[in-house]
Amino acid sequence: MDDQVLISGDQRENEEKPFHQKKTWHRFRFHFLLLLCVITTAMYYTLLSSELSLNKHYNRFFNITKMNNQPSYRIHPKHKLKLNDTHKPAAFQYHTAYPRNYRFIINHKDACTTMNPFLVLMIPVAPHNMEARDAIRKTWGREKVVQGEKVLTLFVLGLPSENVDELQEKVQQENLLYDDLIQSNFIDSYLNLTTKTMVIMDWLATHCHTAAYGMKIDSDMFLNIDNLIIMLQKPGIPKANYLTGMLMWNRPVVRSKNSKWYVPKEMYPDDTYPTYTLGMGYIFSSDLPEKYVEISKTIKPFNIEDVYIGMCMKQLGLQPTSPPDPWQFKAYNTKYDRCEYSKIITYILGTSEELKRYWTDLKKPGSLC
Repeated sequence: MDDQVLISGDQRENEEKPFHQKKTWHRFRFHFLLLLCVITTAMYYTLLSSELSLNKHYNRFFNITKMNNQPSYRIHPKHKLKLNDTHKPAAFQYHTAYPRNYRFIINHKDACTTMNPFLVLMIPVAPHNMEARDAIRKTWGREKVVQGEKVLTLFVLGLPSENVDELQEKVQQENLLYDDLIQSNFIDSYLNLTTKTMVIMDWLATHCHTAAYGMKIDSDMFLNIDNLIIMLQKPGIPKANYLTGMLMWNRPVVRSKNSKWYVPKEMYPDDTYPTYTLGMGYIFSSDLPEKYVEISKTIKPFNIEDVYIGMCMKQLGLQPTSPPDPWQFKAYNTKYDRCEYSKIITYILGTSEELKRYWTDLKKPGSLC
């Protein structure tokens, strides 16, 4: 009888062990999930709080009433469309980068009417980068008449992403001094480069369609403006549907998430890009900006702006044109050479100090080669 009781006790203990283990596991899992929910909720509200704090700064600029005596405004509602919004007509499906969603808060509408330029240089630059703007004003940006042709130089900015009040005040004072800034109410960032470029195209289409050519050129560039005008004056240079610069053919799409140029398949499904002109500096006839603005309604935007312009060209049934002397459009150089710089059109530089030093040397008297 005692043996039977002992055996029964062991059996009961063995039967209860899985129950207790199961109960302990359920309790552990419950506590783990509860802790996970608490952490997730805390992170969500932290991010939300940060976003709301940042938005408070921008709300002031999205509703400016005193700058340039312009009426108040808000970003166009279509700016909020999702990229995959299938409930909208195809022509309006990808309105995120459409430049007329935005408004100019510093503008010079009559700049082209007053000057009637042959070429307009449009330089996208960050609000804080006053050093680059000053260097350009002292070098190739100061040239108003080149090879007998009028040249207009303007800098294009978005809104500051930090130190908003301080930087915005400096930008306004700078514009009062030089009268060469255009600012739109998008947030100036690397991810908004395509929007920035399309805002440039919108300004040219709206306020400067009488110029023969426009050029989008980065703020870290050396531009031999004389050679550029000489190129554009050559017989046979098209007056319409013309886009030229350093051409990129069959460039593969970067899928590595560690790359600055990473593009996911959802944004661009093909493995190679259409032919495009490298974004450091490209020239276009004055009829193209309006066409880019309109076709941008139907093209999904992403941050690689020069490729996006190539996509616009492809959608329009057009192709970029190779320049008469392609070797004149160069990217990086290993060292400065006066003879070399006297022959090229573009070079990417490392600093604004390099630009001022090279320009001063190139313009001094004496033999170039």
